[in-house]
Parts: sequence; C-alpha cells; structure tokens
Amino acid sequence: MANVNIKAATAAQNRLGNTPYGNLNALSYKVTTTSSGAVAGSDAVQTGTTAIGDVIRVGVLPAGQRLFDYTATIRTAMSASVTCSVGFAYCDGVDSTAVPQDAAYFAAAATALSSAAVQRKSTTTTAATLPKDAYLTVTIAGAANAKASEIEFVVYSTTEGAA
Repeated sequence: MANVNIKAATAAQNRLGNTPYGNLNALSYKVTTTSSGAVAGSDAVQTGTTAIGDVIRVGVLPAGQRLFDYTATIRTAMSASVTCSVGFAYCDGVDSTAVPQDAAYFAAAATALSSAAVQRKSTTTTAATLPKDAYLTVTIAGAANAKASEIEFVVYSTTEGAA
C-alpha cells in the first residue's frame, strides 16, 4: 500500500471565496491516471498501476469546513472491478477525538470507479466541521487500475471556522 500525493494537494491554496449571500463552498479536485494506471501529477515515482490499498491524497480540505456532501464525476472510468472508498485523513497525521478521520466518510469501499457515472455521497455520516486541515483521500480497492482515467471529486461544505 502506498500513499500517493497529487502535487497540488500538498501546496497551500486559497480556495475560499467571499460572498454576502452565504458561505457555501464547492471544493473541486481532479484525479487523472496515465495509460499505465499511474496517478498523473503525483509526487510518487509511480511507473505502473495504481494498486489495491493505495491511498490517493487528492487535495486539502481546509480547517473549519463543515463537510456535508460530495459528488464524483467519472468522465473516463478506471479498469474493470476498480472500487474505492472516499474520506479524509488529517494532514499532520494526528487523529482528532472530536472529528475522527474516516477513510469512508463520503463513500464506502464498494464505490465503483470502473464505469462512467455521477455519484453522490453513499454513507450515512452526519455533517462534521474539520478542526484542522485534512486530505481528501481515495483508497483503491477491488482491483488495480491499469488504464487512463479522469475523475472529478467535488466536496460541498460551509465555512464554519476551526474550533
């Protein structure tokens, strides 16, 4: 099992806007893989497939975001039988008792990435406010990916501020 960081995922980014009409955010993150199945734009020296158990750190979810929904748009599907779970893990590697990190917060491990589709949150987790920065994570399951693919993840949240 490897952790694969998309290079932009570890860079500090000002992704929050300001509007007098509310504090809704739609944070967009894209995962693309090469023809061999390696994650494009990653910091890992990956020459082959994205394997079962690999954790792709797609991007940073800023502290203070109240997470409540997500969508995944699978434009170009991964290999047959590839599934995943979608969740979050804290950037500093230290769990929180108030809001424990959860590899399947948005989607359970049986979520298919092997056919073009638009998917919504499939778990029954309640909205939670992140106390610190966290990576949006995609954990590969089911089968290895050995082909080019393109998937966009959009996390819907409100800015509440970190506790």
